[in-house]
Amino acid sequence: MIGPPAQAGAHGATAPKKVGILLVAFGSSEASAQVSFDNIDRAVRQAYPQVPVRWAYTSHIIRAKLADQGKVLDSPAMALARLHDEKFTHVAVQSLHTIAGEEYHELRRIVGGFQAMALFEKIVMGHPLMATQADMEAVVDTILANLPQARRADEGVVFMGHGTHHPADAGYAALMYRLQLKDPQIFVGTVEGYPDVELILGQLKQRKINKVYLMPFMSVAGDHAKNDMAGSEDDSWVSIFTGAGIQCVPILKGTAEYDGFVKIWVAHAGEALKALH
Repeated sequence: MIGPPAQAGAHGATAPKKVGILLVAFGSSEASAQVSFDNIDRAVRQAYPQVPVRWAYTSHIIRAKLADQGKVLDSPAMALARLHDEKFTHVAVQSLHTIAGEEYHELRRIVGGFQAMALFEKIVMGHPLMATQADMEAVVDTILANLPQARRADEGVVFMGHGTHHPADAGYAALMYRLQLKDPQIFVGTVEGYPDVELILGQLKQRKINKVYLMPFMSVAGDHAKNDMAGSEDDSWVSIFTGAGIQCVPILKGTAEYDGFVKIWVAHAGEALKALH
């Protein structure tokens, strides 16, 4: 986007205002996960058609796997360096993470480094999916609007989040609490945080639920969804629940495939763009 001149450079030279959006995800090497990223990309470009969009993945492991496949994805630092090289003066960095956890705060540190170097006139970060109480309400509404249509009232729905050792992990338990105020048969567990699968299993047994739908609460239905949730290994959630006599129906669809969740990220990107002016 070209606008009024902006100050740039040590000698007081001016450069035309050029605004860009950098979308930053953890990333995935699963080809099937691309549908989620495509959905977000399309929604952001439709909402802000005059603003160029770039992408970066925070996961070094994912970027290395993709590089082996001949697909090169930038790290956030490299993407920002490229934007500077392309003469962008104002950048909205939109996190596509679910919570403000470890990955999100690492991204904040990188953005803070670019702020300190003053390579851009202004650089602003957008919130992840669940950053405010209003976000949480929107997430709850979106979940309730997209529950499996075949599900009966006595059947459970279990969402699998990633989880983290960061204090933001508390958001998953808070989400489950708010969901269960509306529907006590909905559960939210995590792979690497709290609530864990054993706690969820205990609740399912306590409520005598003998059938559940398993759904990822991650932007993409990638490795965690396919293996940790729906895989055939003994420690997958399907295996654990089935072993306890609970019938499982996995649904491999990431949150970024649902327009209701994507709208939240798009709105946060819009807030970041407004803050640039």
